[in-house]
Amino acid sequence: MSQQHPDRSVFDQVMTPNYAPVDVIPVRGRGARLWDQHGREYIDLAGGIAVNSLGHCHPELVAELKAQADELWHLSNVYTNEPALRLAQTLCDLTFADKVYFCNSGAEANEAALKLARRKAWADVGEAKHEIISTRGSFHGRTLFTVTVGGQEKYTEGFRPAPQGITHVSYNDIAALEAAISDRTCAVMLEPVQGEGGVRPADRAYLEAARRLCDQHNALLIFDEVQTGVGRCGELYAYMHYGVTPDILTTAKSLGGGFPIGAMLTTDDAAQALIVGTHGSTYGGNPLACRVASKVLEVVTRDEVRANVTARHQQLKAGLEAINSRHGVFSEIRGMGLLLGAELTPAWEGKAKLFLQAALKEGLMILVAGPSVLRMAPSLLVTEADIAAALDLLGRAIEQVKAETEAA
Repeated sequence: MSQQHPDRSVFDQVMTPNYAPVDVIPVRGRGARLWDQHGREYIDLAGGIAVNSLGHCHPELVAELKAQADELWHLSNVYTNEPALRLAQTLCDLTFADKVYFCNSGAEANEAALKLARRKAWADVGEAKHEIISTRGSFHGRTLFTVTVGGQEKYTEGFRPAPQGITHVSYNDIAALEAAISDRTCAVMLEPVQGEGGVRPADRAYLEAARRLCDQHNALLIFDEVQTGVGRCGELYAYMHYGVTPDILTTAKSLGGGFPIGAMLTTDDAAQALIVGTHGSTYGGNPLACRVASKVLEVVTRDEVRANVTARHQQLKAGLEAINSRHGVFSEIRGMGLLLGAELTPAWEGKAKLFLQAALKEGLMILVAGPSVLRMAPSLLVTEADIAAALDLLGRAIEQVKAETEAA
């Protein structure tokens, strides 16, 4: 039975319990602002978990989506379509890639990358060369393959037996990677900045070592840029900041600006392993998604957008440091571009959700990255005024948490 304005209780009645959303139900968004069912306004520094790269309902994206909706929605991969071809060409022009595979999400892009790595090694050498190295604390998606490659055991609990041949090493640890890699390794998969793992940027020397070791052992280097890509970290993709080029790159989240799309970018040499029939996606290369994503790339690559990411990064980081000078709740503030994490001090360890909930009560949406890190991933177009207002609300929320904790 439908309701005109369903409330949070309906979720528990009709949705599977794998999520626990807050009581607030947003119904409208513009830029970095959201409004809920009761008309209350919020500043959004969560960005749909780094998805809404241009904020909510960006007029240029809305116009492209409406225009494509009047022309063509879906075919199948028996055919190609103009928006997909244009987007693939743009991605190749803007990056190292020669070939692109489209899908619907970051997990699907990572699944494709891992399957490609194994299939290329199988074609070149044989089944013995199948091992994959990833890092502890990493997150690569929720399929059984990607959740196993991800370095957080809690996500595989209850789903074993899991795919085999996967090794996890400490992030940013060159010696550990050197010890783990061998001629049986087909791929090393890394996030240039660990997102779910606490917003931890890689050291340049670490990524350079990964590139060297992959070359030495004839393994593919995969960069998971689902969260770091499409301008999020300042450059179009974070690998450009480091000057280390992967063999495969995965992208999603910000690529569609809120419309579901994912892509795997790779070289001619690696792509040849995916011969006809070896992989696919029913909705991959959907004309609606591809047309919107092309507009996202057009906007994100404008000089003024990149300048705004740099300026707002500096403003947000300085503001978090100022808050910390008053309240002393953060042990470290880190990140790149508009992907920032504030790690809580040992005294507040495990209590990140308290701050998230308090912020929401103040009218601010933020994220967590694990139990002890507050994460912010706002629109790349977020304004100076919005960041200033958000910092004020966050300061109030932290004050409230401290007061309630001291009174308890």
